[in-house]
Amino acid sequence: MRLPCPFCGPRDSAEFAYLGDADATRPAADTPDAGRAFFEAVYLRDNPAGRHREFWYHAAGCRQWLVVERDTLSHEIFAAHLARPA
Repeated sequence: MRLPCPFCGPRDSAEFAYLGDADATRPAADTPDAGRAFFEAVYLRDNPAGRHREFWYHAAGCRQWLVVERDTLSHEIFAAHLARPA
C-alpha cells in the first residue's frame, strides 16, 4: 500500500507507523470510571470494514502525523492531510 504524504509524495506504507482511529475521543480523566474508560479506549477498539479515517506517522520521512482516509477492505486511499496545520 502506498500513502500520499503531503511533503514527500507517494510512499510505501512501511515508512509509516499506524496509530489508529482518527475520530476516537479521549475519555475524561476526572470521571469515577476513568480506568475502565481508558482501558476500553486503548484496548477495545473497533475494527471497521470500509471507509475509515486513521492516524499515520511518517517515521522514515518527514516525521509528520497524517490523517488518512482509506477503505480498510480495498486499501483505496481517498484523502491524506496533516493531522494539525503546520
